[in-house]
Order: sequence, then structure tokens, then C-alpha cells
Amino acid sequence: MKRVLTYTVAAAASIFFLYPYLWMFVSSFRTTAAVLRDPLRCWPERFDMSGLASILQMGDLSLLRAMVNSLAIAGISTMLAVLATALGAYALTRRPRALAFRLLRYGFLMTMMYPYMLLVIPVYIVVYKLGLLGGYSGIVLFLAVGPIQFFLFEQLFRALPSEVIEAATIDGAGEAAILFRVVLPMARPVMATVTIITFLLNWAQWFPVLVISTDSDTWTLPVALLNVNGELGTNFQGIMALALVTTIPVALLFLVAQRK
Repeated sequence: MKRVLTYTVAAAASIFFLYPYLWMFVSSFRTTAAVLRDPLRCWPERFDMSGLASILQMGDLSLLRAMVNSLAIAGISTMLAVLATALGAYALTRRPRALAFRLLRYGFLMTMMYPYMLLVIPVYIVVYKLGLLGGYSGIVLFLAVGPIQFFLFEQLFRALPSEVIEAATIDGAGEAAILFRVVLPMARPVMATVTIITFLLNWAQWFPVLVISTDSDTWTLPVALLNVNGELGTNFQGIMALALVTTIPVALLFLVAQRK
């Protein structure tokens, strides 16, 4: 009875949390008039595909281009973030007394404590001065800065037995060989975790993309969703359809990779 009660409560909680997603899915197949008339309905009157058709071309931006932009920007920035934060955390762990490395660590701490919206002007100025405004490279480089990932790697590297690194040094391995052939293979679980977290965070980012972009050619799905209100007005069906398309890839990724 205890197990039955436990699973009943868990199922009820799951339904409670899944209902908004179910409502979004159902609303993507209902007309705006039907949504306004009966908003809490859990099954569409009929499967109307006009909402999905309306988001195939949103002004000057096509849905396919936004999808490709999201996959490319999130994927490349994730790879750069994992590589950069792993290198930085390893360097800090190996030379903890170096002033430059300590300043780097404090810099990452400040970026975590700093309100994100206050970075608009500095980010815009830096990207403009580097000549990266309006391009993919500026967006990717900004998203590749990952303070959370840095500290995950740092905590792991600090916990590794020093004898392992000393043995590799005695065998003649350099720093690069120690990192890529000894340390990182031992850090596969954390690397998987960092990769998943980084991809999920970067996929959902709309603010840096909106600040750095100068036209809709570099927009990702979250930015398109943010601006679709202006394109579709009160077309709830189109908005829900685009929200569904935006969330499906990361939902599938999370379900596949949640054991990591």
C-alpha cells in the first residue's frame, strides 16, 4: 500500500508538471478562436495544421534557417565552452598560486554574481570593437564563456589523486599529454554532464543573440519565438506550434542523456 500510494502521488505530481506542455502541444493544433473559447481543453477539436504551416516562414526568417542556426550555434559554442573551461580549470589546478589564474577565477565568480541584463552595453561594445557584431562568431564566442562549467571542472581536477599526475610526469608526459590522455579520460562523467548542461543553456539563450544580431539571418528558435508575437499578433496556434518545435530537441536530449 505504501508503494501504491507513493507511485500515485508521483504520478499526480508528474501530470501536474506535464500539463502545461500537454496544453502547449494541444493548442498548437487548435485555432485561436477555439483556444479563447475553451482554453483548458486537453484534446483538440480537430488536428488543424495551419499553425505549423504559419511558422514555416516568419517574415524574413524561415523555420529551417532558425533551426539550423540553433543547432550550429548551440553545438559549436558547447564544444568551445567545454574545451576552454577544461583547459582553464586544469591550468588553475596545476598552478593555483599564479596571479593571472587567480584573477581568472575571480572573473568567473563575478560573471556568476553579476546581473545578466547589465552586460548588454559591455557585450555590445566589446563585440563591436572586435568587428564581430551581426555575425555568428560573436554569438558563439559569447556563449562559449561558461563559469558554471569552469567550476565543475575545477572541483573535479582538485579531487583527482596527485599520485596519478606525478606518475604521468615521471613517465615523461607533458602537460598536454597529462590533460588529454590521463585527466580527461578520468573525467568522462563530468565532461558528459558539462556538455549536456552547456548545450541546454546555450539552446535556450535568446538575449545575447538578440543583442549581437543585426538582422534575422542569425536568429535562433528562442529569438524567433520571442519576436513571433509581432509577426503573428494573437495567433496562439502559431505561437504554441513554434514553442513546441523549440522545446522538442532539448526535451529529447534531456530524456536520452538524463542518466549522465
